[in-house]
Amino acid sequence: MDSKALLAALIGFDTTSRESNLQLIEFVRDYLENLQVPSELVYNDERTKANLFATIGPTDRPGIVLSGHTDVVPVDGQAWSFPPFVLSEADGKLYGRGTADMKGYIACVLAAVPGLLAEPLQVPVHIALSYDEEVGCLGVRGLLAVLEQRLHKPLLCIIGEPTQLQPVLGHKGKLGMRCDVQGAACHSAYAPLGVNAIEYAADLIGELKRIGTTLRAAHLCDARFDPPFTTVQTGVISGGKALNIVPADCRFDFEIRALPAQDPAEVAAQLMRYAQQHVLPKMREVDASSDIRFSELSAYPGLATDSGSQAAELIARICGSDAFTTVAFGTEGGLFDAIGISTVVCGPGSMDQGHKPDEFISIAQLHACDAMLGRLTELLRRESPVPSGNSQSERPASA
Repeated sequence: MDSKALLAALIGFDTTSRESNLQLIEFVRDYLENLQVPSELVYNDERTKANLFATIGPTDRPGIVLSGHTDVVPVDGQAWSFPPFVLSEADGKLYGRGTADMKGYIACVLAAVPGLLAEPLQVPVHIALSYDEEVGCLGVRGLLAVLEQRLHKPLLCIIGEPTQLQPVLGHKGKLGMRCDVQGAACHSAYAPLGVNAIEYAADLIGELKRIGTTLRAAHLCDARFDPPFTTVQTGVISGGKALNIVPADCRFDFEIRALPAQDPAEVAAQLMRYAQQHVLPKMREVDASSDIRFSELSAYPGLATDSGSQAAELIARICGSDAFTTVAFGTEGGLFDAIGISTVVCGPGSMDQGHKPDEFISIAQLHACDAMLGRLTELLRRESPVPSGNSQSERPASA
């Protein structure tokens, strides 16, 4: 099967993050098994979803991971001109949910397998497919926990998020948090006798905005990123029952998108300290049962692969460009990098089309990715572009 036919099959599986991905995973497992490539599945606790890991080539040395996530974002409320879970072709474009983000890359990887099997490789190629990337890079963590214990842990990783096949060495990390403010209700005619949870939540949100402003200081910026500073924003808020009741509860969700050299947890800690030292005492002066609670919603680390690393050298050789860049969106790359697997991001399509109605990838980009993986195959037949032992990926002194 070529990449277009494989993409049609992959798009046919509704792998929205709220759904199981097992049908797609079993399809890939069977496809690889027919080519005599065994797969290992790493399930979630409920065994409703799974990661897949397969190896082509020698197993006695570290190799190169071709990694992609199988889940897609919902189509609910979007006006599609094409059926989202059927591959449609028009004007040189292939439409369907996940074509760009990122089943197009997975299809190209699977289409490359026969070529990888044709002659012995000097270095193994691993295929890694994950679940629940779109809801916090959750699924790949179980797979990485397994790989970290391997005698021959993979050394390099190419994550095929849509970058129009431009090599990406960096992206920001993310921390999503929830704040629950518990006040005390009363009739609004006696508002001073209650603890207005919405008003105290607004105080916290204002402080969060102030913290965000301080992160724009020139000495904290990195011009490689857009925007060049760590950002914070409140995305969801809810609270109150009726206008004539002082609200006892308010909840808001906020996120921190941090430059790789900065710890988003420290930004959250600043808000928590403000809550404990300045806001909560005022609330408890009125009602001792008042409280402010913080909980983590999702988190993944940033990525800052050195331009002189083996991963950067490899991707430059096979994609034909060393014009390295960064992206605004997050990937699983920081998690691979955190266990010593030096990672780059490079895949077909554009995130400009991702997450939108009528998502598409151009046929030209699909074929260009096929060609890139073909160059990787030829390279690995001729030589070993990686050393025989594992090493931690290099990081810049500041990012």
